Amino acid sequence: MRQYFVLFIFGIILAFSSCRTDFDTVASSGDLKFSKDTVYLDTIFKNIGSSTYQLKVYNRSKNDISIPTVQLKKGLNSKYRMTVDGMSGSEGKIFKDVTLLAKDSLYIFIETTADITDANPDDFLYTDEIQFDSGANLQEVALVTLIQDAVFLYPNQNLDGTKEKIEIDGKEVDGFYLSENDPTNGNELLFTNEKPYVIYGYAGVPENKTVTFEAGARVHFHANSGLYVGNKASLEINGTASTTDKLENEVIFEGDRLESLYSDIPGQWNSVIFEKGSMNHSINHLTLKNAVTGLEFRSPLNTIEIKNTQVYNCVEYGILAQNAQINAVNIVINYAGIASLSCVYGGNYSFVHSTFNNNWSGGSQLAVNLSNSLAGATPETNPLTQATFNNCIIYGSATNEFNLDKNTSAPFVYQLNNCLLKFGSTSNSDYQFKTDTEHYNNIILNENPKFYNVSQNKFNIDNTSAAFAKGNQAYIVPADILGITRTSPPDLGAYQSQDFPK
Repeated sequence: MRQYFVLFIFGIILAFSSCRTDFDTVASSGDLKFSKDTVYLDTIFKNIGSSTYQLKVYNRSKNDISIPTVQLKKGLNSKYRMTVDGMSGSEGKIFKDVTLLAKDSLYIFIETTADITDANPDDFLYTDEIQFDSGANLQEVALVTLIQDAVFLYPNQNLDGTKEKIEIDGKEVDGFYLSENDPTNGNELLFTNEKPYVIYGYAGVPENKTVTFEAGARVHFHANSGLYVGNKASLEINGTASTTDKLENEVIFEGDRLESLYSDIPGQWNSVIFEKGSMNHSINHLTLKNAVTGLEFRSPLNTIEIKNTQVYNCVEYGILAQNAQINAVNIVINYAGIASLSCVYGGNYSFVHSTFNNNWSGGSQLAVNLSNSLAGATPETNPLTQATFNNCIIYGSATNEFNLDKNTSAPFVYQLNNCLLKFGSTSNSDYQFKTDTEHYNNIILNENPKFYNVSQNKFNIDNTSAAFAKGNQAYIVPADILGITRTSPPDLGAYQSQDFPK
């Protein structure tokens, strides 16, 4: 009998507790606390949605409260949208009677998609406020977004609703060819520094045409996009040395997400492909980052000149050269899932005062790979007629950062002079760095170059570096990647040594 009485009492308690409704709450008194008083949504391009940002709202009181309204000040006309504790409200703009329990909190997630015409014309900021309640209990949290205008380049839509295509590797991919007389954009083969460019799909350079990038040009590639320089087409990148950390004169290739969260995430876009038969390429002061493969050269017809160029954070390769001819000075590459520099299927290469590093978080990645073969090619081998590295640094987080993939059925000619190199001990005759003078001269083995900050891709050195003043004057490039005059004897790598900021 006693058991039935206990169950009866428990049932009464359960019934009363389950009947609790919003009437158990009290009205908000305007004492909400917030994780921040302003939510800054990072810069976006016009009409491209932002990332999602978070605001936390706290009820510090002992009472469960009901907030009559949580809304955007501009109401249904606001370019912001929210969810409040998972609720979407009226079009993500207006929420009624939001309950917040005592000593508890709720999450608000905020996004925006806006046009440049929505922003203040003086500073290009788009703003609004999240309003909690009204009248004497009104509390507000500001929302601020910088909107950047841009030139958008993308495939046209065909009459049947499909997107325009171009052919790469025998497959049709979303893409288009740049035009000298586009009715909207004018000359699409000339990229200036007036506005950034956003590319969707592959932008192709037509046969017998040259695409030119002026100093200060900014090019942003959407996911699965890239640049395709086809047969008999050419590319010129005419960046110059910058005087500030803003890299105002550098040409920059990167993804189209401007939020700081995406600043160093690999694989946001595909690659710049130089197809077999392309020609007359020159690259100066390019910074390329966050691609799958940065620069991919497929047997261009003549020598490619690359100067003062940085390639970072690529899923596969920083530079992949297939039977190419490259003369390069002041090159810096870091973070690549397979190799920072990979020269395969032969070719002819000269690298001077360059820094090849690889701190990808793996174990099998390389800084430099050389090969005179290619699986599936016909023939499978091709002569490596020259691969010289003078006054260079080849380093990284793996035990061995240098690899020779030599097929004896084709020539394999290489030489490293005055280089700092990381490589574990081996009895392989191809890696006798101290005794094989045909291939190696003045090699500094496994000594720390003491880069300023590898995680931030800052490969400057000072006078405590093992690379300090170890270069050969015969190979000197007068100015480093920043335009600083080199001293004699020169330092190894792309940077002239200097004191680091304290």
